[in-house]
Order: sequence, then structure tokens, then C-alpha cells
Amino acid sequence: MTADHPPLPPARPWASMQSRDRLCYTLGVGFGTGLAPKAAGTVASFAILALMPMWVWMGFWPSVGVMLLMSIVGIPICGRTADLMGVHDDGRIVWDEFAGQSIALLPLLYLPSTLGWNLGTVVNVLIGFGLFRLFDIWKPWPIRYLDQHVHGGLGIMADDVLAGVIAALLFIPWLWFGIAF
Repeated sequence: MTADHPPLPPARPWASMQSRDRLCYTLGVGFGTGLAPKAAGTVASFAILALMPMWVWMGFWPSVGVMLLMSIVGIPICGRTADLMGVHDDGRIVWDEFAGQSIALLPLLYLPSTLGWNLGTVVNVLIGFGLFRLFDIWKPWPIRYLDQHVHGGLGIMADDVLAGVIAALLFIPWLWFGIAF
């Protein structure tokens, strides 16, 4: 979201939500990370880095499967959360950041030589984090096109998933050509 957006309206009162809506809202706001007072998308993207050990443990292809599932279930999660909030792509909805940031880190899993747990790995994870945030915030074409023209849960998810894919594609040469630490 940019500075020219109006203030965010309050979310629908928690007490009036059904259990299914509460679950959707909890997932949509990234277990509370989307409720950060500033830079909620960045907070959520940083929080998802805690899953990196799980991605390593699972390996590349199972992680791809989980990230694909995150992206698919994110469509109804984000769509319903937006409905509950009464605002399309509200800044508090961060499930899309969870999926996009995870996708951006996939090259680290594909090139296992980059995964020795040391300072270099931490730096590489932070580089993957930075690339995703760059594309998620900057929104160059075609990310901006998706952000502006695709609506509902699919629109909320699509631009972040694409930002994650583009970040991953640009991350590969960094790791492949030995620039990795």
C-alpha cells in the first residue's frame, strides 16, 4: 500500500465472526503479523523466514508442493479476509506475503551447497528476503498489472506469488555463480 491510501477501516468485530471466519481471518492476517502498526508486509515476510529450517528439512520438491498449496488455499483465505475487513487487498492481509516470500527462497533449497548453516546462509536468506520485498513493494510490470487488474482473493495472491517467482529467478544467478557467501 502507498501513502495515498485512506486509513484502514477496523476489521469486523471478532466476537461477531463464525469460527470459520475467525480461522480465515487469523490465517489472512498471518497469525497476527499483519496487525503490526507499520510495514505489516515486511513484518510478515520476515516472520516467515522462521520456516526456512522446515523447508530445508523437507527438501526442494516437498517444499514446492507446500508452497503451491499455500498459494492455492491463499486465494479463498485472502478473499474472505478482505470481505471480513470490507477492503480489497487490505494491508493487514499478509498470507500472500507468506507464500511469495517462501517462493523467493526456493533457490536456496535447490542448490544445497548454499545451505550450510553459517553466516553466509543467513546473509543469503536476507538477500532472498530483500529481493522479494523489493519486487513486492516496487511492483514492476507484470506484477503491477496483476495488482491493478485481478481482483478478489486471486488478485491478492497473484502479485505476491509473481513477485516471489521473479525474486527467485533473480536469486538463482546470485547463488549459482558463486556470489553466495
